[in-house]
Order: sequence, then C-alpha cells, then structure tokens
Amino acid sequence: MTPLRQQMIDAMQQRGFSPRTHQSYLAAVSALAKYFHTPPDQLQQTQIQEYFVYLVKERHLSAASCRLYLNGIRFLYLQVLQQPEFEVPIQLPKRPQKIPELLTRQEVKQIIDACPNPKHRMLLLTCYGCGLRVSELVALKVRHVDGERRLLRVEQGKGAKDRTVMVSAALLRQLRQYWQQYHPQTWLFPNSNTPCLHLSVTSVQKLFKKAKERTGIQKVGGIHSLRHAYATHQLQAGLPVYTLQQQLGHSDIHATMRYVHWVAQHQTGTVPPIDLIEQLGVDDE
Repeated sequence: MTPLRQQMIDAMQQRGFSPRTHQSYLAAVSALAKYFHTPPDQLQQTQIQEYFVYLVKERHLSAASCRLYLNGIRFLYLQVLQQPEFEVPIQLPKRPQKIPELLTRQEVKQIIDACPNPKHRMLLLTCYGCGLRVSELVALKVRHVDGERRLLRVEQGKGAKDRTVMVSAALLRQLRQYWQQYHPQTWLFPNSNTPCLHLSVTSVQKLFKKAKERTGIQKVGGIHSLRHAYATHQLQAGLPVYTLQQQLGHSDIHATMRYVHWVAQHQTGTVPPIDLIEQLGVDDE
C-alpha cells in the first residue's frame, strides 16, 4: 500500500465515511492513476480534465458514475493533498430526470409470494414493510426489533446516521413467526453457510431478481424498487411528507419530495403509516 493511499484511508476514517464510500473513492483515484501511469499527486489539472472527457466519451459512464469519480478525486486533492482549491473545468453529462417504473401493491405481493424460501420471503417483506435500503436490510440484528414499541432500529444508515422506523402489526407478527422458525442469534438474516455473517447485498439483490423473474413482471428496477413502493404507497394513503422523510432517513426534504411528484393522487394528511403488509393479504406461515 502506498503512503498516499494510506493517507486517503486515514482521512476517510477520520470523517466517518462508510465502507462503500471508502471503496468507491479509492477505486476512482486508482483508476485515474492507472490511466496516466502516474501517481495522482503528480498530475496536472489539464490531465484530470482530459480523464473526465475519456470517462464520458470512451467509457460512456452515466452522470451518477461520473459524479462519484469526481467526488473521490476532489476529496483526494482537497482533503488529503491539502490543495487550497480544486478548480478543474469539467463538463459532466446531465443527470436524466426519470420516474422509475413503480410497483403496484399487487406486484409487490406477487414478488414476495414468488419466494419459495421463507427467510427470503421475510427479508423482502421487511424491506417493503419498512422502506429500507438494501444495505440497511442486511445489517439488521435481532436486538434491533423492539416488539413492545413496534419499532425497528436502523444503525448507521446512509450518512452514518441511526434512526428508528415504525413496524406495522402485521409485519411484527411475521417477524415473530420467522424468529420462532429460524431462531437467528445475532443477525436477523444471517448467512446460511456462515451464521456469524449477515447476508451480502449482492445475494439479496439476486434473490429479488429471481423472484421478480418468476412473476413475469417486466418493470425495470432491482430491490430498491420495494423502497420506492413503500414511499409511494404510504403517500397515496395520506402519510405526511415529513413523517415519510423520517421513516426513509432522508436528511434533505427535497429527496423525499420527489415521491410526491411521482404520485398522481397525493393526499395531504396527518395519518400514521398504514399497515402495508396487512393490505398485501400475505398469509401467516
């Protein structure tokens, strides 16, 4: 490991960056150095500009991927190399404004019912019933479920923040039945081969994809579409935007407001979150 790489790791650790941010930022800087066969602290600004032209024109990276590269490289120059400024004129592709193909409640039920494995079925129910990110879902521990107060603790979600999420009565019943059947000790959804580890994000993404394929649903989207479905279905039922913001763990209300634009008939109200699992009509095991 080069001293510069170690300095960058130290700087990210001091700021509490997530492991995924570590991986992304280091990969961005490594790719830059590999492209020029030169240590990044010896590159000129014109070379960095040339590199981003390459990412857009030759590699055809999306706007989101280019911005991720830019954030990692900017962090290196400003926070690690302590340069006073990072003024590189870079023209990134515009981020397309698209509305995802939202799942209906019936489609969510079809996908969940298509899971032959009860543990996988419970995992998707929890993802949809609480509107979780997949990284938050796999990191759940048994002790995070507060059955008495019907709350779920999400530790170190996006932005290294903890939050609590309300759990519906139907989902809580399903979770209790799941625990009685599997008796997970630490992780709520442990790895079958190595119980001391939780399921990986990749494994969960694959099982969702397989379940959706079994249903024949053609809508584009991975497991994150269950989080979108949770948000839009709650808004349609009248959940206030500020409550949805807390449930989803958004630090910026504007991130939550996009769901309002996706819902044709948003009802402004003061109702608590509805029991989405109960409305699915999923049978208890």
